[in-house]
Amino acid sequence: MSTDLQLPRAARTFVSFVALLRANGFAVAPEQTTAFLAAIALLGPRKLEDIRQSALATLAPPPERRATFDRLFDLHFRGSEAIERAEAGEDDETVRLQEEGRGDEEPLLADDANESGLTATRAEALVERRFAQLSTTDALRRLAREAPRRLPRRRGHRRMRARRGPFADLRRTLRDSVRSDGEILRLGHMRRRQRPRKVLLLIDVSGSMKSRTEENMKLAHALVQAAPNVEVFTFGTRLTRVTRVLRLKRREQALSAAAHLVSDWDGGTRIGDALQAFLAVPRFGGYARGAAVIIVSDGLERGEPDALRDAVAKLSRRAWRLSWLTPLATGPGFRPQTEALVAIERFVDDLVDGGSSASIVAHVLALGRRAA
Repeated sequence: MSTDLQLPRAARTFVSFVALLRANGFAVAPEQTTAFLAAIALLGPRKLEDIRQSALATLAPPPERRATFDRLFDLHFRGSEAIERAEAGEDDETVRLQEEGRGDEEPLLADDANESGLTATRAEALVERRFAQLSTTDALRRLAREAPRRLPRRRGHRRMRARRGPFADLRRTLRDSVRSDGEILRLGHMRRRQRPRKVLLLIDVSGSMKSRTEENMKLAHALVQAAPNVEVFTFGTRLTRVTRVLRLKRREQALSAAAHLVSDWDGGTRIGDALQAFLAVPRFGGYARGAAVIIVSDGLERGEPDALRDAVAKLSRRAWRLSWLTPLATGPGFRPQTEALVAIERFVDDLVDGGSSASIVAHVLALGRRAA
């Protein structure tokens, strides 16, 4: 009989929090779990902060991982309304997705989990990926050359001088009038400055996307190098922010660092859980606000389509524009057939081809033509 079934219902939430900590690399002994439950019973907590202090006192997270502990606590107990507590300069950028009822399963090796890369699985596979000799394609050269001027921009709050514009430059107009004895000969104009819009790139690195992973990561590196406000995450059975390592100028160095940072290459597919986790961490979810969000995934979800639909709906409300690029969209007349893509179709602005670097680059560069 499962241990969870023997627990009182009130205790299950606290025990599952301990399981979430273990899944994200925290060492918690059974005695500490018992002490945690005893501390909660002793305090009779009236507010969430009492539970946090009980957890800190009994579960004893390392000082260097306190920010991650707080983030997981908020994610577990507050959900998508978690208060932002992440500290600047935090090094831990990976959140392992918790799956109820599967804590007793061991992670699979990547080759055992999905040897062919042609099917979607749910199980986690831990593997270190090695990238082959990296060559630069015409698509990547085009992205590096054209992205700075063709990526989407937005109007900022600050204003600048202009020949034409909706705002009058009174200071400049009055200064010029002094030279003409107070007569206004020309009215100065101002307009809002144009600023680069944030771009958020979410890359599916599961086994079903195995054949595209290397090219997608090369494209992500080129995009980060070409534009200032780009954030990149990978997801499979874990959610990993790889922006920091992709800022390394040399592509070989950057992708080698990413290969060590991401541990769920070519594993299971849990798109809905990954997007829910992304939105539940305030520091991550803030990257999507007002951004051009691009998800590169085949949409072969093995989890519940309801979780995916809800996550995409929330993401679309935060984003300026949400694009889903899938290798399954092979032509302009593409109509989604999988349950997951059918569920999210009405929430995305674009559901287009993501089966080649050329098609992805063409779509990214075309985003600049959309209204700001």
